[in-house]
Amino acid sequence: MPTVAQSSTETDWVSRFADEVIAESERRAPGKPVVVASGLSPSGPIHLGNLREVMTPHLVADEVRRRGYEVRHLISWDDYDRYRKVPAGVEGVDESWAEYIGRPLTSVPAPQGSPHANWAEHFRAAMVASLAELGVEYDGISQTEQYTSGVYREQVLHAMRHRADIDAVLAQYRTRKAPAKTSQKPLDEAEVEAAEGSGAAGEDDGAGSSGYFPYKPYCGGCGKDLTTVTAYDDETTELTYTCSACGFAETVRLTEFNRGKLVWKVDWPMRWAYEGVIFEPSGVDHSSPGSSFQVGGEIVGIFGGERPIGPMYAFVGISGMAKMSSSKGGVPTPGDALKIMEAPLLRWLYARRRPNQSFKIAFDQEIQRLYDEWDKLSAKVADGSVLPADAAAHSRAVRTAAGELPVTPRPLPYRTLASVADITAGHDEQTIRILSELDPANPLATLDEVRPRLDRAEYWITSQVPADARTIVRAEPDRELLDTLDDEGRESLRLLLEGLDSHWSLDGLTTLVYGVPKVMAGLEPDARPTPELKVAQRTFFALLYRLLVTRETGPRLPTLLLAVGADRVRTLLGA
Repeated sequence: MPTVAQSSTETDWVSRFADEVIAESERRAPGKPVVVASGLSPSGPIHLGNLREVMTPHLVADEVRRRGYEVRHLISWDDYDRYRKVPAGVEGVDESWAEYIGRPLTSVPAPQGSPHANWAEHFRAAMVASLAELGVEYDGISQTEQYTSGVYREQVLHAMRHRADIDAVLAQYRTRKAPAKTSQKPLDEAEVEAAEGSGAAGEDDGAGSSGYFPYKPYCGGCGKDLTTVTAYDDETTELTYTCSACGFAETVRLTEFNRGKLVWKVDWPMRWAYEGVIFEPSGVDHSSPGSSFQVGGEIVGIFGGERPIGPMYAFVGISGMAKMSSSKGGVPTPGDALKIMEAPLLRWLYARRRPNQSFKIAFDQEIQRLYDEWDKLSAKVADGSVLPADAAAHSRAVRTAAGELPVTPRPLPYRTLASVADITAGHDEQTIRILSELDPANPLATLDEVRPRLDRAEYWITSQVPADARTIVRAEPDRELLDTLDDEGRESLRLLLEGLDSHWSLDGLTTLVYGVPKVMAGLEPDARPTPELKVAQRTFFALLYRLLVTRETGPRLPTLLLAVGADRVRTLLGA
């Protein structure tokens, strides 16, 4: 087996955590698979903030695999958690779903029209599909199945036998005042929702007037967890509870009873010990003093285990959040992001920032700059000029230990594809004509060469760009504007039209549209721009936009001219 010293690359945060994880795994469980873990609650749409809960251990696990070790990345689906509230903006769900509050997520019906058996499966399915597209390898664990099949029976009985020890740990924190939050301030309501996570961190810890009990049954009458344990006998394991929702009461034997679960602050450390978890990150809702992760670090010893190593991860914000929030009632999901960006780009966003660094995922115009940055990085990787940490992040984005992720064979600039999609409205013949004219010496044979990036750009245009910002090419020339042009305006249009045929490519038209104002100023077409010349160029560009698309801005002019076509450009410019 390789050693840490031999294998460490020490280039990025992933490598450093991999070093620690390997060393800790060899100390705790030598010769056994390295175990990393994530937990996701399918209580509603699983958003891009939750994805960091998965991507952080995934990237570390993948690095450990690359070094030749066997790794298990566990994803616990917390589908036996209580249904806490009706989430806003979920299609096919209304306030009538409030009647299910308090039941396990797997006992709540799926939203209307869903093909899935229950609420948890509905929201888990979307995340499963996204994780497959992102190349995340994991072992999924349903907590409903674990509890209801009796897998955790000995752990539950152990917790009840040692309830006084658990209570003593929790008591240290119950009277402590939580410190004021001074950092990681959410930006708006949707990011507050992201920060809150599933809500498990705020659950009660099992304390009650009848004593401390770390186990909470789901009611045999109404199925809800609004129950109170009133008595427990360690010898017989007989447990008595009452339900405040329906008045039901019963006495059961925990050696046989499977309809309940440990309270969250006990459940989490129990799982660390049971699974032998070495590495698991935690969100800010679980990481403050007295919260689940800190308290769990003490309780896990009662189960004979140790707390995992792992960082607190910061917020993932959204650029363009307001539009997404108003339309969906929450934070965008990985599935939403994968409709507008390729999987390697989304992976890169999580790989290039340390877990404690916040970052934003772009759903607005910023996505074009993000793709430009990604393409520049890819070019540096190709020519060998890339920095080691950037090379590591790129490598983690485009491949896993299992192999390469699918990529666009011919990755044309995203902003160009978006502009073409904007103008052609998804018309394939128009699209391939325009894209082939970008580089006439190397035309496209098929649109498959620019997919899936083209599909992502088309979806971004249709779903994220407001209708009033879409590009509509004029049907007829603006005669009134053309008739009012001065001699300088008419001469600039003449020079442009005169050079169309000899400059009909993306690079050629770029030279032409920037060169016309230079020639008008008596300069050579390749002259360096001056402040005065830049003003003249902006004035010329605004004129072209008004004549072509009625506005003073729009897609990059070379792309727009190619999209409109030479004949129509001549007509609209008054030739």
